[in-house]
Parts: sequence; C-alpha cells; structure tokens
Amino acid sequence: MRRVILVAAVTTALAARAGAQAIPKTMEEMHKLHQDPKAYIAMLEDPARDAYQKPHEVMMALALREGERLADIGSGSGYFSLRFAAHVGPAGRVYAVDVSPDMITYLNRRVRDAGVDNVRTILAPPDDPLLAGASVDRVFLSETWHHIEGHARYLSVLKKALKPGGQVIILDFQKKETPVGPPMEMRISRDEVVHEFEQNGFRLVKEHTFLPYQYFLVFSPRS
Repeated sequence: MRRVILVAAVTTALAARAGAQAIPKTMEEMHKLHQDPKAYIAMLEDPARDAYQKPHEVMMALALREGERLADIGSGSGYFSLRFAAHVGPAGRVYAVDVSPDMITYLNRRVRDAGVDNVRTILAPPDDPLLAGASVDRVFLSETWHHIEGHARYLSVLKKALKPGGQVIILDFQKKETPVGPPMEMRISRDEVVHEFEQNGFRLVKEHTFLPYQYFLVFSPRS
C-alpha cells in the first residue's frame, strides 16, 4: 500500500513538473504561446491549474449574489466566466471580454454547447472593454492587469462601467519567482497595483491571501 502511494506521489510530481516546463519562461516564449490558440487554451484549461488557482475558494471569497452583473476582462477560454455564470444565475449576466477573436470564438462555442444563457462575449480593443456606463456590479481581471497598457485611462473607463458600490477585483502573479506564471519582466507587484488604484480614485477594501502565487485584491471607487 505504501509503495502504491509513493508511486502515485512521484507520478503526480512528474506530471506537475512536465506542466511547469510548458509554462513560458521568456517574453519570446510568451508571445509564441499567444500566437498558438490551441496551446494557449490547453494551458488555461489544464486541470493542474486548479491546484494553485483554487477556483472554488475564489468563488466563495467573492460571494457572488443571484442577479449580479459581472465583467470578466481577459476571459480567455472562460475558465472563470462559466463559473461566474453558475453563481449569478439566470437573472444575472456575465460579460466575457477578450481582445482575441480566437478566444471569443472558442468561448462562444463553449457557451452554446453548455446551453448557458447568461454569458455575453465582447471582442474588445486592448484599451477599452466596451462596457456600457453603470452596467456592472463587479469587474474581474485574473492574470490580465499586467497585459494592459495605459492603466490610468483604463481605470477611468472601469469606474464609469461600475454601478454605485461596484468593485474591481485583481488577481495577478506576485513579482517573485513562482513555479507558474508569466516572465518576471511582465509582472507587476502587489504594492504597485495598490498604488496605481489609489492614485486613480480607488481604495483597497479587501485582500485575500490564500492563493499561493497570486495576490487577490478588491477595490472600490472612492466617493
């Protein structure tokens, strides 16, 4: 019995290591990955991601309510979008925003095949999520903030899209070596993100620390 457990543990470790080797370590590898939609989707939907992304715990921490409207910016393959859809219910709405036509096409098919009625995809330019004014209760960005340029302008756009009392949630990789995540030069530290938001009319209202490699920050506009 002991030997079976040991073999299983070794197999799991080797699988995790193999997955880690597929993670892009340089800017060149990252750009190559983004140019290969199938490989990028496979990485986003890798079951091994759940171990560090902890999607169930993220959902519980957000405590989404039935009927909420939420924008998932950088939705990619829909890893979080479909989970949000289940939590906000038929009366709610999830706007899955991405800049990649391939990701939008993939997610549209996924939504159709799953029979989900409360997800709307938005193909957006890099500098504007194309959200209507006062249209969402929350904006969620997971592993996306470090891709966005012109943060000050983008935050002004997000502020307009929020309903009164709305929130912006940021999940992104800590600026230190981790087994997964983007190259170091792409990362933005937790303190930098907090400073940017505070400089642009937001305040940090909550922080969750259960993710091993990412910070999990919740901001609201200052009144």
